[in-house]
Amino acid sequence: MSSEARHAPYAARIAEGVPFPLGATWNGAGVNFALFSAHATKVELCLFDETGKEEIERIELPEFTDEVWHVFVPDLKPGAVYGYRVHGPYAPAEGHRFNPNKLLLDPYAKAHIGELKWAPEIFGYTLDHEDGDLSFDERDSAPFVPKCKVVDTTFSWTHPERNALPWERVIFYETHVRGFTKMHPEVPEKLRGTFAGLGQQPVIDYIKGLGVTTVELLPIQMFVNDSYLLDKGLTNYWGYNTIGFFAADPRFFAGAAEPVGEFKEMVDRFHAANLEVILDVVYNHTAEGNELGPTLSFKGIDNASYYRLMPDEPRYYINDTGTGNTLNLSHPRVLQMVTDSLRYWVSEMKVDGFRFDLATILGRETHGFDEGGGFLDSCRQDPVLSSVRLIAEPWDCGPGGYQVGGFPPGWAEWNDRFRDTVRSFWKGDEGTAADLAKRLTGSGDKFNRRGRRPWASVNFIAAHDGFTTNDLVSYNDKHNEANGEDNKDGHSDNKSWNFGVEGPTDDPDIRQQRERQKRNLLATLMLSQGTPMLLAGDEFGRTQKGNNNAYCQDNEISWLDWAGIDDEGRALTEFVKNLTTLRHRLPVLRRGRYLTGEHNPVLDVTDTRWLSPDGTDLTQEQWDDPAMRCFGLVIDGRAQASGIRRPASDATLLLVLNAHHDVVNFTLPEIPDGDQWTCLLDTNMPVRDELPAFPSGASYQVTGRSLLLFALDASSRATQRVLDGLEQQLTTDESDRTT
Repeated sequence: MSSEARHAPYAARIAEGVPFPLGATWNGAGVNFALFSAHATKVELCLFDETGKEEIERIELPEFTDEVWHVFVPDLKPGAVYGYRVHGPYAPAEGHRFNPNKLLLDPYAKAHIGELKWAPEIFGYTLDHEDGDLSFDERDSAPFVPKCKVVDTTFSWTHPERNALPWERVIFYETHVRGFTKMHPEVPEKLRGTFAGLGQQPVIDYIKGLGVTTVELLPIQMFVNDSYLLDKGLTNYWGYNTIGFFAADPRFFAGAAEPVGEFKEMVDRFHAANLEVILDVVYNHTAEGNELGPTLSFKGIDNASYYRLMPDEPRYYINDTGTGNTLNLSHPRVLQMVTDSLRYWVSEMKVDGFRFDLATILGRETHGFDEGGGFLDSCRQDPVLSSVRLIAEPWDCGPGGYQVGGFPPGWAEWNDRFRDTVRSFWKGDEGTAADLAKRLTGSGDKFNRRGRRPWASVNFIAAHDGFTTNDLVSYNDKHNEANGEDNKDGHSDNKSWNFGVEGPTDDPDIRQQRERQKRNLLATLMLSQGTPMLLAGDEFGRTQKGNNNAYCQDNEISWLDWAGIDDEGRALTEFVKNLTTLRHRLPVLRRGRYLTGEHNPVLDVTDTRWLSPDGTDLTQEQWDDPAMRCFGLVIDGRAQASGIRRPASDATLLLVLNAHHDVVNFTLPEIPDGDQWTCLLDTNMPVRDELPAFPSGASYQVTGRSLLLFALDASSRATQRVLDGLEQQLTTDESDRTT
């Protein structure tokens, strides 16, 4: 400690402070510090200079109230850099790992400074000691760990209120803050890869122009780079290794004096464009790993409270996450920390919701997954959290970890059954048609219970984890050699097909088939009931060169290559815009009620019909035929759209899917109140000068491996207005196409 610290300019004037709120809170006159630790014997606040390199003072927290240590430091201001040293028993066999030689991050810190340097000093035990983690390391970790910063949360919002967008209207767009703008030519170079870069107007205009409504950001909370990746010259690009749940990671800032304000400015600009921002969050584990991991925060503050430990051997951690540890959300203070964090991001940072990584863990109690578990109940009853979008990744690697459809009302869930079934069908796998029918209509077999709606199924073809849509049709096998794990990492069953050539090709026939297959996949996504999620870059055919696990690739493999978008990519982007236009303009594609195929005797309407190529209703024998690869779905626009028993006036649609390799003649059905069908979409002809119409009963030649959407030309004036508007939006004149 420096000589300046021994004079203690702040310690002589401290007050007891208060135990709430937790964290470091500036009130204009000073800063209140409050830290939960049920088993500590003493807590010291360490203040550092503005660089975080020199400790200038150490203050013992004088009060302990309701298991919270607290102190008030007068005259301390935002920008102050700090950390904690926590004293208590070092008894790993009993679940305690206190070591005051280790500087610890405040779990409630709103900002951080510095980076973690992997060194022996950051471990609570002595590496290579014969007693392993039972040994005790006396070296100071402060020079090697990040520090916390006191912040001023004041910000002048232009759009402080969230837009009340109905769930049925949502289209997610998953992206990475750094990767989206790192190579963007219209973003100033110094802003690329940052929140400020993502908030640039050309970026927002592009996203808005796609027709998506909600941007989902991969983890932006403070995270740690794994040592084994750094040793290989790689990094934790995705960020699923959180150590600070209240702070955005410093690597996403452009160097603003007030980093919290830079994030808020980005959100404010998205809201100004009527775009939502949701965060991918990781509350299932932390970056401290298992008993052999470093001591950075929670492990040294109160290991026995923050983590789920083995009941009979608390030296060891329950590892339902596969990452070494599992946060103990059954503990009230840990549950409080997570919900406080979520409320902070909503109330203070104005985000519009969250996607929860490995969310089954968040609902797991000691007896297993419980949809009435403490965390899920907390979100449901909380007036703040229950009002935002809550999306679960409904699986983990623990017992009973696969819970698709098992979350309670109010939650949406990533639906991997949609992903796998759609991929398999278009790949040409046998026996997939019947399952695809369920996915097209909102996966009611999974979600239609307890009043849940079709939007609960978040449908996707591709996400950050796995092949991009382009690579799905370009590679039979994963190519993760750049990850340094001998291509053993990542999933091997991708349900992909390369059309005869592995990777890029100049063969025009293969390229044509691949482009049509991309359109098939994306059209199936956007025209299905449920909530679609588009992976950023899929709209122009982004490739990761066959890498289906690019979590460690902070380079051109993961970054969006804007300069590399070719004519095929631009055409695909226009096609995606047409798809989102169809979804927004045709309410029948996003019904709030499940399509069941049941006849409504009051309205004399059946909401759906499944058709064989001859225009007749499919028989059970046909459904059971594993070779069936072509069928049609009629969605009757007159069917009851809400709980009110009256007919709707939406357009009646016919969706035709043909996964055969050859042409199928499909008879357009005869439907009451209409005499012809307008072809709104044909993935074999993505650009047309006009939308052609065909009489009922006509035979349409459906190209092999293609999808079509028809709208019934009904007498309803509402239907005609929709079709007239679509005619203008879905066709492009020759001069525009040339341009």
